[in-house]
Amino acid sequence: MQFVNECFVKVKKDCYKFISSQETKKDKFKNKDKMIKSFLIPASYWIAKKANEKKPLMIGLAGGQGSGKTTISSILTLILKKYFKLNVFKISIDDFYKTRKDRKVLSITKHPLLMTRGVPGTHDIDLMLKFFKKVKSKKFKSLEVPKFNKAIDDRYKKNLWYKLKSKPDVVIFEGWCVGAQAQKSKQLRKPINSLEKVRDQSIKWRLYVNNQLKTKYKTLFKQLDGLLYLKAKNFNILKNWRLKQERKLWIQTKNKKNLKIMSSGDVINFMQTYQRITQQMFKDAIKNSSIIMNLNNNHQIQNIRFKK
Repeated sequence: MQFVNECFVKVKKDCYKFISSQETKKDKFKNKDKMIKSFLIPASYWIAKKANEKKPLMIGLAGGQGSGKTTISSILTLILKKYFKLNVFKISIDDFYKTRKDRKVLSITKHPLLMTRGVPGTHDIDLMLKFFKKVKSKKFKSLEVPKFNKAIDDRYKKNLWYKLKSKPDVVIFEGWCVGAQAQKSKQLRKPINSLEKVRDQSIKWRLYVNNQLKTKYKTLFKQLDGLLYLKAKNFNILKNWRLKQERKLWIQTKNKKNLKIMSSGDVINFMQTYQRITQQMFKDAIKNSSIIMNLNNNHQIQNIRFKK
């Protein structure tokens, strides 16, 4: 407990500053001290203990849409840097989305639903594999990593990409489907929502996405040294959190020209493309995660479990 208090004193100011940047007038964080002391400092300690000087520790951080992945991964990064003095690079799987132009080609050649970013197959998997390889290389020099702008649904220009100048001790790789596993073919046959029923009658989209998980994504996720999973109680709660997230994006974006912010109806359709994998992850990620943070209905961490 003494270590937790000592760490909290050192990181509190930075953590509060970050949390305040994520709040809106209507949406304030509750129980901040408990979140940091009871859950995020112990998780940081677990990560720091596993880090070694020879190669970067690759930690996956997964959770459904709107579950708080960006907030949690950002605070973990702050603690690991400030208290544990580790060089941490945080990147989202979202930053590796294919460009709108590339997704347009996919939507014509494979299936129209692949224009919508999100599911496995809409990321530039080769770029991700290259990033993992380069970041682990003994001859690491520096690295430019793509950055995606959700407000315009396209990649930022190269001059705005992340620049990684020194080899990290820890890489936090966060994303809704990080660590997801493929389903059996027979599980794909029955549609689980209206989007699958109406827009994927041939099962072509489901098969394509599932095959991505079975092949290249499996290769990618195998390279993770551990997985932290934020588990919501059910898919409906995630829908509400995702709607809240979209409203926040609208409030926080100053330049609203060319904005591709979604309406409530758009968000619900968008979430249906995520539903199958998210619900499968409720079962799989519990078995395969090193750390599980269970979230309550109020979007707060209820408890934490360390498994590996």
